[in-house]
Amino acid sequence: MSTDQDLFVRTARQERFLGLAARLAGAFAREAEEHDRNHTFPYDHYGAIRSAGYHALTVPAEWGGEGASLTETLLAQERLASGDGSTALAIGWHLSLIGKLAETGAWPAAVFERVCREAVERGALINSAASESETGSPSRGGRPFTTAARTSSGWVLTGKKSFTTLAPVLDYAVVSAGIEGEEGGGWFLVPMDRPGVRIQETWDVLGMRATGSHDVVFEDVQLPPDALVETFGSGRTCQVYSGGGAGWGLLIPAVYLGIARAARDFILNHTLTRRVSTLPGPIADVPHIRAHLGKIEVDLLAARSLVYTLAQRWEEEKPERRHKLVPLLGAAKLVATNNAIRIVDRAMRIAGISGLFRSLPLERYYRDVRAGLSNPPMDDNVLASLAEAALREAADGE
Repeated sequence: MSTDQDLFVRTARQERFLGLAARLAGAFAREAEEHDRNHTFPYDHYGAIRSAGYHALTVPAEWGGEGASLTETLLAQERLASGDGSTALAIGWHLSLIGKLAETGAWPAAVFERVCREAVERGALINSAASESETGSPSRGGRPFTTAARTSSGWVLTGKKSFTTLAPVLDYAVVSAGIEGEEGGGWFLVPMDRPGVRIQETWDVLGMRATGSHDVVFEDVQLPPDALVETFGSGRTCQVYSGGGAGWGLLIPAVYLGIARAARDFILNHTLTRRVSTLPGPIADVPHIRAHLGKIEVDLLAARSLVYTLAQRWEEEKPERRHKLVPLLGAAKLVATNNAIRIVDRAMRIAGISGLFRSLPLERYYRDVRAGLSNPPMDDNVLASLAEAALREAADGE
């Protein structure tokens, strides 16, 4: 175990989950380049994830899962991302949704139990479907254009969602919709095999090419009365980094730290083996190369320390006081994703022109890590939230 892992891995359970993630990461790393180059979805990865039970990490133990804590899941996700960032990010949305619902109990108990049991027994996967091209990121608010109309038998759902990660293998989508004739709205549990649900393969992007984050169309989808699992409002759980269970949003920056660690490991090996005729030894002996490597270590340690410190604090804090940590969760995401980008950029500078070759994984890390800027919360929202919290504290102290 490396020195930085010694700082964060403290229990046998954490080591077990880390070992599980490491085995999957090793297998996925061999195929990640192929899926990225061919822009194909890694169905085989999800077969392996189901077979290993990784998808059930956050399912409560009473329903057959591992009941993994936030910190335990973060460690596993970071390690998985070092093998394939796309797969780690995609399965992370599933893990975080189940994790925060298990923490908050926000959904009707029978519905959540059913979903969890299906995950364990048949490998069911779930993710939220919130983004719309008309409204932009759901983290900025705004009533969705997708609508749900009440009927005598339940609901009819109509609309279109963008960036629905895991779309090719999802069993359930948790869809945000306004309720016709009412000011409010809510989240609807939609089986993806319902008539009227259709995937549009629109995901053709620079990085994270294998997440399957396509558009999903809902055309007059008939749903039962209990499909409305949660209404909009303060303290609700379905939106990332807000309401109950907000700490589970840390699974996002953990993925980008995993990509940064992969780039760091690659460039360390590269500097130890790369030799040029003008030097007596490897390029690792060059002072300015060592300076870059040292900065990579500082950035990685700082980001990981913040993420894992907040995760532990979230777990230890009383539920009624956790809302005070939410601005700091956003700060952790900002620091982690921006540090990860800087780490991969430094690795690219060290590698030089060879880093651009697609025969090496560094150029994929370079593209994938930039997707973190587009995951919520956005940097400007984080900074505004931190400033507001600081100003409020200063005013209260006067």
